[in-house]
Amino acid sequence: MTDNTSHSSRRGLLGAAALGATLVGMRSLQAQTGGAVPTTTSEAAPVITRRIGRTGQTVTALGLGTFLTFDLKPGDRRDGLREVMGRYVAGGGRMIDTSPLYGSAEMNVGCFMAGLPEEPDLFVANKIWSTGEFLGDESHALASLEQSRLRIWRSSIDLMQCHSLVNAAVIIPLLQAWKREGLIRHVGITHHETPAQDELVRIVEGGGVDVVQTNYSIFSRGAENRLLPAAAERGVGVLVNLPLEKARLMRLVEGHPVPDFARDFGAASWAQFFLKWAMGHPAVTSVLCGTSNPDHAADNVQALRGPLPDQAMRRRMVAHMETIPGFDEVGGTPWYPGKDGLYQGLIRAAQARAKARLI
Repeated sequence: MTDNTSHSSRRGLLGAAALGATLVGMRSLQAQTGGAVPTTTSEAAPVITRRIGRTGQTVTALGLGTFLTFDLKPGDRRDGLREVMGRYVAGGGRMIDTSPLYGSAEMNVGCFMAGLPEEPDLFVANKIWSTGEFLGDESHALASLEQSRLRIWRSSIDLMQCHSLVNAAVIIPLLQAWKREGLIRHVGITHHETPAQDELVRIVEGGGVDVVQTNYSIFSRGAENRLLPAAAERGVGVLVNLPLEKARLMRLVEGHPVPDFARDFGAASWAQFFLKWAMGHPAVTSVLCGTSNPDHAADNVQALRGPLPDQAMRRRMVAHMETIPGFDEVGGTPWYPGKDGLYQGLIRAAQARAKARLI
């Protein structure tokens, strides 16, 4: 993986209309917060991009995640989510990560992309979670691929990932075949838990994937031990999930000011602080961050501009977080604190039904 700070699409990552949309988003954030939204980098600064070494594909260093955040029930209004994607794209973002396992998220992604002039330039990372009717059966995976192609309306999917290592021994060779056939362009593998990183390392070292997706944050730094070095050595792209620890980091820093030294790398909010920390590792290709709040999307995407913290600064950032009470206990706190009623799509409805059966 190599690092570039450049415009990454044939249309240009930020045209005049896109810039206007971003500024509108920031004015909205200013109005809602009752004051100026602090920025330290120019809206016209180049977007930070990274290249997947094995293929040469360039992607933006910040991606838009869609787990829970883009999952709605049929009939629910989608205006807010459409605006989330619009502000992310207007700010220069071009990486979308989704999955058929994310409730209605994949369908919403396809719907929103269809209305964007930048749609051909969006890099879509999708997933397969399939075991089949019997051992080695590929029929469910094939059905999932066809469903995804219809939902996002693409003949070839940029990146297809074996979701959470499910049936990896069957799915990875199948993905490799699809790549040879032109149905997908990159082969990937994912997981969101630190104990799975040893298996991810084994697969990366085996040479069968172009991209690996893993959890990595200023709190959960285990990927640095083996996985990130292994990926860098083999030119494997790294997508980072859970950079905000399912909103737990944001809850932790409520009431704490962003440190003054964050200005040195252009971070004007805590979200930008955490995102830039993860983006600052040279082995990381793109950091995936999801939200259902358009103003948060406008804030997050500012991390795509300006300098990134170097190794010494990243250590300083960790040291600062260690002075905040409760930082060492983040991993044991509830997911999405204070957002119990926010994500109420198909996934939460299914989880509620399952929970009711246990009572």
